[in-house]
Amino acid sequence: MAHTPAATVHNHSIGLQWESSPARRQSIQNFDHAAEILNLDPNTAARLRRPEKIIIVSVPVRMDDGSVEVFTGYRVQHNDSCGPYKGGIRYHPTVDLGEVAALAMAMTWKCGLMNLPLGGAKGGIEVDPLALSRDEMQSLTRRYTAELLAVLGPERDIPAPDMGTNEQIMSWIMDTYSQHAGVITPEVVTGKPVELGGSALRKEATGRGVVYCIEEAAREIGLDLSKATFVVHGFGNVGSVAATELAARGAKCVAVADVSGGYINPAGLSLEALHAHLRRHRTLADFKGGDRVAPGDVLTVPCDVLIPAATGQVITATNAPAVRCRILAEGANAPTMPEADPILLNNGVFVIPDVLCNAGGVTVSYFEWVQGGMHFFWSEAEIDERLSKLMRDAFHRVREFARSRNVSNRMAALCIGIARVDRVMRRRGLYA
Repeated sequence: MAHTPAATVHNHSIGLQWESSPARRQSIQNFDHAAEILNLDPNTAARLRRPEKIIIVSVPVRMDDGSVEVFTGYRVQHNDSCGPYKGGIRYHPTVDLGEVAALAMAMTWKCGLMNLPLGGAKGGIEVDPLALSRDEMQSLTRRYTAELLAVLGPERDIPAPDMGTNEQIMSWIMDTYSQHAGVITPEVVTGKPVELGGSALRKEATGRGVVYCIEEAAREIGLDLSKATFVVHGFGNVGSVAATELAARGAKCVAVADVSGGYINPAGLSLEALHAHLRRHRTLADFKGGDRVAPGDVLTVPCDVLIPAATGQVITATNAPAVRCRILAEGANAPTMPEADPILLNNGVFVIPDVLCNAGGVTVSYFEWVQGGMHFFWSEAEIDERLSKLMRDAFHRVREFARSRNVSNRMAALCIGIARVDRVMRRRGLYA
């Protein structure tokens, strides 16, 4: 029997993973729809449907018990026509190549929509961060960074936090890169602690950006946020910040969910109690301030504003008819499946798509990158003012395109982002 080369088996498995990914199929379906609206040149479309580089690495880690466990890590660089690759790194058990590729593509459109001089990338490791000790997390992060040294850099590819990662992870990435470069290089990542060259407001940026978009949508549909109710699916960094900001405007949180479950209280959940519980227990498990339900059940709780801020593909054709909100603000990446969009539209739901709604994170990451290069830092008030303006301006560009072309907000946002990348690529030409 002939021996099958390992490389052949490896490439075959990658192909299967790539083609079978729901996230990848969803991103391509949305791209093809936007390309049709734009009448995009087929040659450009062919280039943009595929990432420019895919890096898959093995990440061996010596665990606390002395054993060695090998994790799989990814970095996908979709397009750098507008500037260096930019995109987060996520640690999650479900991370795979298709998901990372889809998120890298979304980052390209997001940077295009926000007029940032950056391209799109994404990275991740298939791991449950809650199952690792601090020492194991540090070893995992440093080895993953070392495997990617050839493709990272302040002018090449600049990672940032995403699901399951935080400013401490970014600090370890920065230090590992700097040790190999022989010079401290804070601008190699964004989302760092302020004392290491991070930007004020970076941690809160995505959640605040979500709320700035919600404010503009509420103004358009005549919703008084001071009397509104809201639900947050995913009470991590994005969801918790958005909840805090909405509550500060007088809105009432009637349901939340995280990996431990959903918690409902029509009279209103105490955000102070939720945050205190998270600080003590890391999840909302056994939270006593509301009735416990399955996490997905909060998506159909009646409210004025629904914020899916956890994982993707949670709003489907099955549960979309039961979604009862006036504004759907996509804090997460790709939370709504394409077949659910027309159902939401027909039911009068105002959708703020992810490529716009959660762009506050990459926007303040851009600010951090700029500040790091200048070695001059802005105040929180200055950053908040700049973020608010860019988010609100992008919101109105999307609404103007949607009205003028009679398309959904999602297609409008994608079309604006794709069109900018297309213009830059045409100017630069093809080097072949």
